[in-house]
Amino acid sequence: MMQEPFTEQELQERNTRARKQVTRLIIIAIVMFFAGLTSAYVVSMSGGYWVDMKVPQPFIISTVAIIISSVLAQLALMAAAKGRSAVIAPFLVVTLVLGLVFTWSQFQGWKELTRSGNFLVSKVLDNTGVYGEDYVIRYQGVPLLKEGDQYFHPEDVARAKPLNADLDEQKNSSSSFFFALTGAHLAHLVFGLLSLLVMVAMALRKRYTPNDHVGLWSGVMYWHFLGALWIYLLLFLVFVH
Repeated sequence: MMQEPFTEQELQERNTRARKQVTRLIIIAIVMFFAGLTSAYVVSMSGGYWVDMKVPQPFIISTVAIIISSVLAQLALMAAAKGRSAVIAPFLVVTLVLGLVFTWSQFQGWKELTRSGNFLVSKVLDNTGVYGEDYVIRYQGVPLLKEGDQYFHPEDVARAKPLNADLDEQKNSSSSFFFALTGAHLAHLVFGLLSLLVMVAMALRKRYTPNDHVGLWSGVMYWHFLGALWIYLLLFLVFVH
């Protein structure tokens, strides 16, 4: 007995389910990737020397930009569901602009880090700024004391053993992880920006309808995820870092 061909509506429903499932799997894979990175970060903090760095102010601008952009992306999705095709593209264009603002502020934050002596590959003593405000060096979780240009362990009451010679050989793993986490997020955000370009083009061609806008749904859900991921990373860097 031959199986009857799927109707157009059934094919569309199957395509919608498949696209949504692929989007969820992509998000799960990225979550696992960043969970691994942040876990390695925490493990690295537990031993040896570690630098607590002040989170650059431009990263706050990044946060505001991506939150507002996520709201606008959701408005575009809601407009598609209601058949308001005329406002979808404008919402997406502003979302894209805010995504570019996020990207710009990330680079500004990295510039601020490098000006204070923090690079993807650097040493602990490369840090500059006011000790205790801009950065703190810890040994096995204990903050070191700085007197003049010399660092001491708090238990060295007599200040008989400066740690500078030892510190001069230490890599700044904190800075490396900082760049790795924020850089990996920006790399994933680039794909989000490219998706937004495609979605804007589709919206301008009136391709999104109340019954067929799964492509828009996938792009918006990915953008929401990037926003939530950034907020998680920022909180992680502020409170765990």
